[in-house]
Amino acid sequence: MFILDRILPFIVSYIRPFIKWFLHAFTRLSELQRICYGARAGASRTSQVERSLALSKTPQIRRLGLDLDEAAPYVDDRELLEFAPRAARVVMQSKRIKSNVHPDFARLFGTCVTSIWGYRRLMHQLEQLRAEKYDSDNLEHEQKLLRLWQLLMPENPLTGRVSKQWQDIGFQGDDPKTDFRGMGMLGLENLLYFATEYNDAAKHVLLHSMHPTLGYTYAIVGINLTSMAFNLVKSGAAKTHFYNLVVQHKQDFSTVQDFHKLYCYLFFEFDRFWKDSDPRNIMDFREIYQDFEITKLEALHNDSTIFKTNLVVESV
Repeated sequence: MFILDRILPFIVSYIRPFIKWFLHAFTRLSELQRICYGARAGASRTSQVERSLALSKTPQIRRLGLDLDEAAPYVDDRELLEFAPRAARVVMQSKRIKSNVHPDFARLFGTCVTSIWGYRRLMHQLEQLRAEKYDSDNLEHEQKLLRLWQLLMPENPLTGRVSKQWQDIGFQGDDPKTDFRGMGMLGLENLLYFATEYNDAAKHVLLHSMHPTLGYTYAIVGINLTSMAFNLVKSGAAKTHFYNLVVQHKQDFSTVQDFHKLYCYLFFEFDRFWKDSDPRNIMDFREIYQDFEITKLEALHNDSTIFKTNLVVESV
């Protein structure tokens, strides 16, 4: 099995040109046309377009991919939307696709292009947030941290900026700033978004985390889930979710807000998974966390998967 896994990519790369030639001769359509016309909108179509572009040997298309990769991290929304017509022009010229004969191709292909490079821009934006260290001398950082406390513990004012009270919402010590080292400001932004946009759900999860036998450290688990969500995006596993999300919500591309919503979904679902796993104590965290991650990775292998942020609680 190991040998087959090693040689299969070489076999596929060798026979792929012959398959493409045969299908083109039979259908009179390029590979990208066949994908755009035949694959289901969302992750199925977009992932196939992405793979076809990456494997293309056409110089103009390879140059296009490099140019868009270089530009994507730094473009604004308007500039990102310009990727689609530019890419469509290059592909249609190099593949001799006539717009009067195939009027839908540019639109279908362009939607995939915007989704692909929107995801790559999102990866860069998330990395910037992760790399931004929490700074207690930064007023904006401090205000966000204090806002988190106010949203989760509105009836219990902090006695001081450095206080053992932070442990009540799952930080490890008297000063939360040390807990953000791994995920930087991305960890705080995630926690704050959950508490702001889904306050009932966040307090519901916090209440569960305080259970005397089934409890866990809310904030630390939240930062661990930031790491999980970030790695799903970075590895490409989350493309399934985001490519489907763009189509279902009729968006042009994925945003940081969409990432925050994915995080909220993961936190809410992990809380349920934790309870259902009936842990003996907090020492079971690593095993349960890994099992939870595996269930989400398996779900993302299905190209129709989309994680829906429907965080409804009966009471807090």
